Amino acid sequence: MNDLGTTTEQGTVRLERLLPGPIERVWAYLTESDKRATWFASGTFDLRVGGKADLHFDQDNISSEKRPPDRPKGKSDFPGKITRLEPPRLLSYTFGATDPESEVTFELEPRGKDVLLVITHCRLAQRKTMVNVAGGWDAHVGILSDRLNGVEPRPFWTTHAKLVREYEVKL
Repeated sequence: MNDLGTTTEQGTVRLERLLPGPIERVWAYLTESDKRATWFASGTFDLRVGGKADLHFDQDNISSEKRPPDRPKGKSDFPGKITRLEPPRLLSYTFGATDPESEVTFELEPRGKDVLLVITHCRLAQRKTMVNVAGGWDAHVGILSDRLNGVEPRPFWTTHAKLVREYEVKL
């Protein structure tokens, strides 16, 4: 289950991970800004179709690892809009960080006391973007898993760089 993500069609990456449940807890980490900020990005979500899904990234605060000197400093904001919503099993929103605007879908499925998280990110126009997005999701979900398991989160920057190299070969 912890293999690299895959590409299911042109411009799409898919990642599956088994996380500790229950489903409502994982849902909260997808939808509540303060919880989402611990593994991905904070920001306002208006939980209705057509509502905003604005993300505020600050990767310096999701693990204890310091930002490498070659990485740009600063925070970044990306506006989005919720396109599908079926609490607590499905959330989709546009992702303004790519050009053209892409869309990410989170699907949650109970598996005993665990939860299968499936992330599908589509409309990624360039291979380089697909590689970076796949490595990013994989690194971020690793940190989510650590948080849900109550352990110190793995280093974001080192993990992301390693995964991008692996996805460069795979995708």
